[in-house]
Amino acid sequence: MNRKKRMRKARDIARQRIERLFEMAEEEHKYHPERSDRYVYLARRIGMRLRVRIPRRLKRKMCKHCHCYISPDRSRVRLRDGVLTVTCLRCGGQMRYPYRNSRLPSHST
Repeated sequence: MNRKKRMRKARDIARQRIERLFEMAEEEHKYHPERSDRYVYLARRIGMRLRVRIPRRLKRKMCKHCHCYISPDRSRVRLRDGVLTVTCLRCGGQMRYPYRNSRLPSHST
């Protein structure tokens, strides 16, 4: 197998492992929150080593500041002016994500 194919296969395996680690973090968080933080840490390390992006839906389950697993009991979510703000209750870091409110009509005249 040439180098390019090996690298592609390694990255595919890395993506699968990252997915699995986040699944395990979600399962374990209720009883072992420190273990779920470790799983997120391992997923980040795998992603960095093999240069694999963590998917957006999984990245939002991780604090960008202290890199812990974000769960509903460890975060506060606020919606304001088209911005979703998630505050990590462990470190106090805030992550802001834009969103569009589809229920309100636009103010175009």
